[in-house]
Amino acid sequence: MWKWLFVIVLLAGCMADEAPENMSAPINEPQEAAQNPAEPLQVMKKEETGQYLADSAGMTLYYYTNDKEGVSACTHYCLEEWPPFYLGSSDVPEGFSKSDFGVITRTDTGEKQSTYKGYPLYYFSRDQMAGQTNGYSADNEWYTVNNAIERMVQAK
Repeated sequence: MWKWLFVIVLLAGCMADEAPENMSAPINEPQEAAQNPAEPLQVMKKEETGQYLADSAGMTLYYYTNDKEGVSACTHYCLEEWPPFYLGSSDVPEGFSKSDFGVITRTDTGEKQSTYKGYPLYYFSRDQMAGQTNGYSADNEWYTVNNAIERMVQAK
């Protein structure tokens, strides 16, 4: 009996829904869920970020201001927090040009990664639900794909 009680207590301390202790990003409630999961990309909107690009499940896409056109500066441990996004399709949302999207092959992992206007696209590991934008303005270097990337491209 005591052995089973010990196992239950041990497992109770490892619940999957607990947040890691070092989580500093707030949990955002989605304001708009995935509208059309058949589309590979979609445009979503929140007051904080304005319109932004998300995948078919409504997961936010980000760019890194330290990246260079066609080259990712996010390597090693950075990729654990910011996994690369790969579209694998040429379908884009209405209002976007297919020519703005491309693909690079990462030199560090050999994996393909989608780009927007030449800049690699990423997910943020702390976004757990559609509509979350926990990575928005992280370290003043990570942003959602919206008109901010337009300004960055024009400035370079």
